[in-house]
Amino acid sequence: MGKRIKHIGTCALCGREEVETTVHHLTPKEKGGTFEPTADLCIPCHKQIHALYTNEELAVRLNTIEDLRKDPKIWAFVKWIRKQPSSKVPRIKKSNERRRK
Repeated sequence: MGKRIKHIGTCALCGREEVETTVHHLTPKEKGGTFEPTADLCIPCHKQIHALYTNEELAVRLNTIEDLRKDPKIWAFVKWIRKQPSSKVPRIKKSNERRRK
């Protein structure tokens, strides 16, 4: 994923405030998204997205915050992380589906 620039802000996906955020390329850079829109995401949301989906899935069907919010796999995580303190950084594991790919 290269060098991540972190700052304190609000996560565009879960809406938690005062969290450490990183820049997420909505279309992965390896799929042509270097100069495409980005979103500031908290570290847990960013890691969970990459644990659940391939770059191909992100580029084709999940390349907006709205599309990500509509996806049931990430939405279940978002509902849970919203209730967690901003200091919480849970351990993220790749989904079983993602491991098989």
